[in-house]
Amino acid sequence: MDKLRALELFVATCEAGSFAAASASCNTDPSAVSKAISRLEAQLQVTLIQRSTRQLSVTDAGKQYLSTARKLLQELSACEGELKHLNDSPSGALKINSAVCYGHLYLRPILAAFCARYPDIQLELQINDLHTDIIDEGVDIAIRTGFVKDSRLVAKRLSPMDFFVCASPDYLAKNGTPVLRDDFKAHHWIGFRIKETQQFQPVYLPDEYGDYTLYDLEPSHITDDGEMMVAMCEDGLGFAQLPHFLAKAGLESGKLVSVYPHFRPPQIENGVFAIYPKRTYLPAKVRVFLSFLADALEKQNESAYQTWAEQVAYVR
Repeated sequence: MDKLRALELFVATCEAGSFAAASASCNTDPSAVSKAISRLEAQLQVTLIQRSTRQLSVTDAGKQYLSTARKLLQELSACEGELKHLNDSPSGALKINSAVCYGHLYLRPILAAFCARYPDIQLELQINDLHTDIIDEGVDIAIRTGFVKDSRLVAKRLSPMDFFVCASPDYLAKNGTPVLRDDFKAHHWIGFRIKETQQFQPVYLPDEYGDYTLYDLEPSHITDDGEMMVAMCEDGLGFAQLPHFLAKAGLESGKLVSVYPHFRPPQIENGVFAIYPKRTYLPAKVRVFLSFLADALEKQNESAYQTWAEQVAYVR
């Protein structure tokens, strides 16, 4: 049995949790799986999997080997798939992990058209705000706000992330419009708590010269869900600092108004990024999705260096 087949059986065993389950998925028998892993261990002179009558347990060395073996097999599979389908329509499972709000508001509206154009691609969507290891999880594309510093990954900026300070017209009619940033202390503010860190999203307000700087505001209400924050703001519970993709529908419908021009943080990590493993051969399914998404964003005046937020009027 060749080394590549042994690696496939080892990865399958770690993922399935038993020789029997691995043999079923790899079309062989449990004894062949066990022998293949024993040969790997003999070659490496380390124990990869602890066996007992009840269960299998992957050792620390096994976990390290698993990470490398899985990446090798994924790279080989991607390369083979690229070569096999070089002149064909893109196909296969496309695993996308997206931040919740962006997934609901920006990805969902384009999925039907994408699938109609590429019927041989099967979507697997993970919608959450957790920063997972996309290589270990086998994710093809992750859509995230913020730059990821990882030499194994490519981070392609889809757009800057612009922010608005918003309120509902009804709230402003009842409570007035702040003139100076200190005036916000007399108003209700909806704070956003980041789930992963449990820290509040920083608030930026313009000073008397129009320069945006960090400003400390005590929130009247708190949420850790972006779409809930928009709903609370539209319902007149107070002001909120909203990223452009969250504010878009409310501003267009008139349920929200912005009291300042948009603010764009200058840091390099600011923005919405498509993140994917660095590969010599980028799978066609990944390439066409990135292109399709970029085209959809361009139709609504968004690109790597601009958003529609630059044209939004504000109330003063």
